[in-house]
Amino acid sequence: MPARQTAAPARPQNVLRTLRRLLSYMSHARWMLAVVAVLVSVSGLANLVGTYMIKPIVNAVGAGDYDAFVRGVALTAVIYALGVASAAGYTQTMVRAAQRVVFDIRRDLFAHIERLPLSFFDRTRHGDVMSYFTNDVDTVSEALNNSFASLVQAAVQIVGTLTLLLVLDWRLTLITLACDAGIALYVRFSGGRSRRFFARQQAELGGLDGYVEEMISGQKVVKVFNHETANVARFRELNERLREAGTSAQAYASTMVPVTVCMGYVNYAIVTVVGALLALGGSMDVGSLASYLVFVRQATAPLNQFTQQGNFLLTALAGAERIFSVMELAPEVDEGEVRLEHADDVEAARVAAGAAGWAWEICGEHVPLQGDVRFYNVDFGYEEGQTVLHDLTLYAKPGQKIAFVGSTGAGKTTITNLINRFYEVRSGVITYDGIDVRDIEKTSLRRSLGIVLQDTHLFAGTIADNIRFGKLDATDEEVREAARVANADGFISRLPRGYETPVVADGANLSQGQRQLLAIARAAVADPPVLILDEATSSIDTRTEALIQRGMDGLMAGRTVFVIAHRLSTVRNADAIIVLEHGQIVERGTHDELLARRGEYWQLWTGAKELD
Repeated sequence: MPARQTAAPARPQNVLRTLRRLLSYMSHARWMLAVVAVLVSVSGLANLVGTYMIKPIVNAVGAGDYDAFVRGVALTAVIYALGVASAAGYTQTMVRAAQRVVFDIRRDLFAHIERLPLSFFDRTRHGDVMSYFTNDVDTVSEALNNSFASLVQAAVQIVGTLTLLLVLDWRLTLITLACDAGIALYVRFSGGRSRRFFARQQAELGGLDGYVEEMISGQKVVKVFNHETANVARFRELNERLREAGTSAQAYASTMVPVTVCMGYVNYAIVTVVGALLALGGSMDVGSLASYLVFVRQATAPLNQFTQQGNFLLTALAGAERIFSVMELAPEVDEGEVRLEHADDVEAARVAAGAAGWAWEICGEHVPLQGDVRFYNVDFGYEEGQTVLHDLTLYAKPGQKIAFVGSTGAGKTTITNLINRFYEVRSGVITYDGIDVRDIEKTSLRRSLGIVLQDTHLFAGTIADNIRFGKLDATDEEVREAARVANADGFISRLPRGYETPVVADGANLSQGQRQLLAIARAAVADPPVLILDEATSSIDTRTEALIQRGMDGLMAGRTVFVIAHRLSTVRNADAIIVLEHGQIVERGTHDELLARRGEYWQLWTGAKELD
């Protein structure tokens, strides 16, 4: 298998492209967002008009017009009440819209990752994959909840404020525009510098999450080898890199707000002095000046909103680009058209049913599934420049039990990975009942194969759920029968809740042997025509092995079986034992035939050569 590599840090190389993709998801909630935009606009306009009402109220006071004063105050109260109601409406609507968008992103991301080839998971850390669903999606969600409404409101307030400032006094507005231009230039400079650091921060966070996940899941190994101190040192190193990245990201971004505020105060002071001189000169009424000063004080608010949301947007765009970069990866190739059908599902298949009642549907005709698997001159390597299998040719006739033995790296597991089409061969052909496996739909191909891996993986749920994972529509009786075949029914029945016993932490509440028995039962319930056993009994003691061997023999009867052997005693009865070295077949024969040759297998059997 290829060495797992660190995923390259994602960088927001194309912000506009990422933004367009994000907007396409936002269009899924376009009606709710439209309502938010309208309500935000009403709220923003209410704030602007309410501020403008200072002018007639102040002038009414100055003129001693009590009725005009009361009308102005009452109208202002109504305007602000409308603004409050609109704000309450858009906040609730925005929450629903944001959750709809991130729901769609998570759904599409998970669906796409499920279609990616295994090579993606070989080179990508689990922590990075989890980071896509947690950190990156959360940053997008936070930006939507906080930024969309704020940006719309800021835009309305900027346009509205500028318009009203020009109406009140165009001379003072020129001073305000000059200060605002300075603020805008600084925001652009600071935002451009901080964008790349936010991307680095997200990448470092993914790396830290991945390390924590690996160390937590491997705590038993850590404690066995006393690596706690070394792990803490490594964590500190990763944490320091995250701190440096976060500090760099915030160094520029955090200056946006204080600089904007300071320049706003400078603008306010200048406008106050100049406005006072204009009022004293009689070219501006006191009400206009009072309203204008409040507008100028509020004018920095929408600019502050833009700068404050800049941090959210930069982080969100970096996270969104990481998500979309994964969603743009090419999915697993499947050009097969040959389908697998069962006699119970298709009447025509009853006539041509092969192993376990299965048949291949080829151009409307049904060909019996026999379980004949052959490799012709196959070359394969996980990475460019590396070759694992060299010109490999082998065959497995229907019903045969074929065992692969050899040292680590000889290519045993690789052969079974190619049968499943987890990876594609570089050259040569693999046929299944005479059909090129590339012509078979991957779902059909893998449905015909049952696999029991040495490293078991159990899922959250009950014991019955984990067995049923091999056949989701299996009845309770089928689950129990599969457990009996694997001789797992005995220990399951002795558990306090039997088949309804919860499985926790990947089966931490079960022994290694019990987990292996459940994996065997999972394959048994699928009732596959072809079996692949990656030393399915390696984690089971000798007594348990003897108990399940009879069940395994019954399960293997009439099926083609591939066995990756780590204990040679388990493959003595194989129809053919294939000895691999450096990706090539060096010997093939039965147990007795290979011993008589006194070659590689004989050395492995007698202990003259170590079997890994």
